[in-house]
Amino acid sequence: MNSDNKQRLYVAGHRGLLGSALTRKAEPARYTVLDSCHLDLRNTSTTDPFFAKHKPDLVILAAAKVGGIHANSTQPVEFLADNLAIYSNVIHSAYQAEVKRLIFVGSNCSYPRNAPQPIPESELLNGPVEPTNSAFAMAKLAAIELCRAYNQQYGTRYLAVMPTSLYGPGDNFDPKNSHVMAAMIRRFVAAKASNSPVETIWGTGTPLRELLYVDDCADACLFLAGLPDEQFDAILQAQRYPVINIGGGTERSILQIAQDVAAAVGYTGKIVTDPSKPDGVPRKLLDNGRLAALGWQARTSYAEGLRLAIQDYLARFTTDTASTN
Repeated sequence: MNSDNKQRLYVAGHRGLLGSALTRKAEPARYTVLDSCHLDLRNTSTTDPFFAKHKPDLVILAAAKVGGIHANSTQPVEFLADNLAIYSNVIHSAYQAEVKRLIFVGSNCSYPRNAPQPIPESELLNGPVEPTNSAFAMAKLAAIELCRAYNQQYGTRYLAVMPTSLYGPGDNFDPKNSHVMAAMIRRFVAAKASNSPVETIWGTGTPLRELLYVDDCADACLFLAGLPDEQFDAILQAQRYPVINIGGGTERSILQIAQDVAAAVGYTGKIVTDPSKPDGVPRKLLDNGRLAALGWQARTSYAEGLRLAIQDYLARFTTDTASTN
């Protein structure tokens, strides 16, 4: 701990969707957020010296190579190998630097494809994951096992959080790598601007997604990180794997999300589905009971979160916001 009693917080992946929200939400009176702009987390020659020099008190491991169905299906090697390298390097560097607590950001896609809904933490590894993102999911599962192993062998306090589908400011809007909400925002802003009469979305449109505003997820991570030792340890020891869900969002079908975004940006054309394309996991609703029992709940409404996500896209990627508001 610093001499001014502020904790040194390192957010791995600070430029990503959740990482940037964590940086925004970290209270300056409580945390000194460490700067790591040029750190290659896949390489021990950069991670080890950084941790040895800065000795963070808290690490939130939100870094990852991420993307949607297309990216996961066409780049499985990168989604597995790059993420395995990031997770193993950061977790081991944290151990060497005697980091007091580490929060690893997992994913709801690591739960079995046909898990009961809502999904409790106990379902982890109870069945096969969705094939279209198995490489990404397996890397996340390996990191969770690594956290469990370090806790068992070395007495560390490493916790994995399992967020539902996130959206909001700082999202990745790349056409090939974006997740569902970002992809819909980019698509329908462009469709309105070009007066497109018809827009086609992948799959049947029926799969359900639980959407959580990213600042709420960041708040949950910091809430968990700040729990007293006895409560934090109770989460770690409650079951075989040290995991806790971060849910409590709004559940919508893929088609409903498309319609919500289209209405919000003013697109009035027709929306059709393409059942020849993959759907992905049919449903990913998380059981948020354990986190709620600790006193946390999401605060941002779906409507407000959607407005802020669209506002962020317009500010960063368009020059004429008036025509798409």
